[in-house]
Amino acid sequence: MNTRRTKRLVVTGVCLLVMLGACEKRGDKVNATSTKPLPDAALIAHGEQLAKAGDCASCHDSARHEPFAGGQPVNSPFGPIYASNITPDTVHGIGRYTPDQFAAALQQGLAPGGKRLYPAMPYPSFASLDRRDIDALYQYFMYGVAPVANATPPTRLPFPFNQRWVLLFWRILFARHGRFEPDPARDAQWNRGAWLVQGLGHCGACHTPRGPAYNEMGYDEHSPLYLTGGVADHWYAPNLTGDTGSGLGRWSADDIAAFLRNGHNARAYAFGAMAPVIGASTQFLPDDDLRAIATYLKSLPARASSGDYADTDAARTATQASLENGLPERPGAGIYLAFCAKCHGADGRGTTDKAPPLAGSALALSADATSALRLIIEGSSSPSTASGGEPRKMPGFRTQFTDSEIAQVASFIRGAWGNHAAPVAPAEVTRLRKAIHQ
Repeated sequence: MNTRRTKRLVVTGVCLLVMLGACEKRGDKVNATSTKPLPDAALIAHGEQLAKAGDCASCHDSARHEPFAGGQPVNSPFGPIYASNITPDTVHGIGRYTPDQFAAALQQGLAPGGKRLYPAMPYPSFASLDRRDIDALYQYFMYGVAPVANATPPTRLPFPFNQRWVLLFWRILFARHGRFEPDPARDAQWNRGAWLVQGLGHCGACHTPRGPAYNEMGYDEHSPLYLTGGVADHWYAPNLTGDTGSGLGRWSADDIAAFLRNGHNARAYAFGAMAPVIGASTQFLPDDDLRAIATYLKSLPARASSGDYADTDAARTATQASLENGLPERPGAGIYLAFCAKCHGADGRGTTDKAPPLAGSALALSADATSALRLIIEGSSSPSTASGGEPRKMPGFRTQFTDSEIAQVASFIRGAWGNHAAPVAPAEVTRLRKAIHQ
């Protein structure tokens, strides 16, 4: 190596260190000298409400269902990221955190000792919360949650993703840093819904596609990809914009509120990764908040449109002929009639209080068929809610169907009763089975 090149590398390294130090001084330095406050009953109660609205339990409850004891993996494209223990245990949890350290972890992704958190923790969304809400959450987790001495597995991602210092620059480049600012052109209900969806509810963490740096491609309605659908933990979180095919364009505000409260409505049932969100979070929201979320979501224009639904006599007649005659060009029809029609109906209209319709289903019309395929492979159960009745269960068919058969029946559903969505290739099923080990 020549001397000139060596000097350039040294200068570059010094500049990086200076930049790192400057960034720390500018906004990421934590005041570790702040003291732990005394319990405040009102703040503890408020913090409990916020923790439910923020769905902390879905990620942070342990495999033994110990509240917030951590240890469950979040399966990122780079490997499993294990949720931390956020009980007040002083050894394995956050019992020694000061309020400022808690705020830094929640909003900057910076843990005590300078450890940077992976963005599986939605700190870019929580950055929108004000300090009173952060302090209420701190009070709840310190005084309203039982300590659990659960040692969580360390996250060990392969190089270069194990270099956590890089996450400082990730945060500077990709994260949102400021508090939520209400839109003066909108009413209070819309702004409340925007605050819940964009911030505390961090809906974009799953429902917004991510870039190559695992960054959400937008944090509010001004971003064209915001809430247009994304893959999280081998589930496809659907489009929440006004698209009439794969989105919420044909859903009413009442449909959305009922789905979040009960875990189902006349159009769909919650399943997969969404089931625990409703079970642990949205069913507990006040009706005013559910209406606010629905109002905000219904204001989003159609984006990333996918699929189409045309409920015509001709489409239904053609589907019925396929089911009755077993047309060779539609081999999935026979599988559907034998295994699926009992619950979902030969007409695709579903069965009240048992199974949702598939005709016009946003799930069936999604650009990404991952969730539909995973449901066929694994099955699922809707969440248990106070007002939703008994959970509905769908069996899995991983042992009955080959990859080709799963692709055939999924393709049939995506093209039946007036549904118009791209067919599924067997290779897609093979890749998904390998990823979920089914």
